[in-house]
Amino acid sequence: MKITASDINALRKITGAGMMDCKKALEEAAGDHDKAIEYLRKKGQKMAAKRSDRDAAEGVVIAKSTSDNSTGVIICLNCETDFVAKNDDFVSFADKIAQIALDHQPENLEALKGLDFEAGVSIADKILENIAKIGEKLELKGYELIKADSVYAYIHPGNQVGSLVGVNKSDDKAKEVAKDLALQVAAMAPIALDKDGVPTDVVEKEIEIGKEQARAEGKPEQILEKIAMGKLNKFYSEVTLLNQAFINDGKKSVRQYLSEIDSDLSIEAFKRFSLS
Repeated sequence: MKITASDINALRKITGAGMMDCKKALEEAAGDHDKAIEYLRKKGQKMAAKRSDRDAAEGVVIAKSTSDNSTGVIICLNCETDFVAKNDDFVSFADKIAQIALDHQPENLEALKGLDFEAGVSIADKILENIAKIGEKLELKGYELIKADSVYAYIHPGNQVGSLVGVNKSDDKAKEVAKDLALQVAAMAPIALDKDGVPTDVVEKEIEIGKEQARAEGKPEQILEKIAMGKLNKFYSEVTLLNQAFINDGKKSVRQYLSEIDSDLSIEAFKRFSLS
């Protein structure tokens, strides 16, 4: 059958694919729009398979919270090039995925991928459509959800780093603290809330590194453990949120900052994604 320009434009509006791709899809589907859309998705699958070994290290991080600040989500959508990452359509695509996550609050990344992006089209399928459209590997690599009395979502300009922080109170002061801490998390990249949250293997590795450094400095064997433990405490002050120096006042720790604001105020959870 004859494929008209209006048919091609209609398919382009639905899928965002290029004109020639839409024309080819409609020809393959004998003018059937649903079959043409399926053809483009399959094309995306084939392209995704071909580019599966490519490095998708660019992309965007999007963080959002509900209007009542009780829930926050953060996602990371990756692509291959900085050119695509800065494209408004790509950023809007990631933003809509984050909004769907916020609206439906799925339990994990796979559940998020299975949600509808639009009627009858899952997020996973829409990503395949965009792979066919853009010609790059796209990957929804990260998703996290936080629920607390106050959750603040922060995106650093450029969409390369984002964070969520939830605290146990919802008054205006608590919301301001959550905001300060979200900036802290984005800037200082803590790996745990406190010392007991640092994985055992990480602690053991740091102790061994401390011993080796002290040994290389010629320190006696009998005091290597003591020196290593001192270095470990410094490590904790760098990588655990409560023990980090507060970015707005380096003379106090985050723990001290919280206690000065409200002794009953505590951090419920935090999440951070970064592309670097």
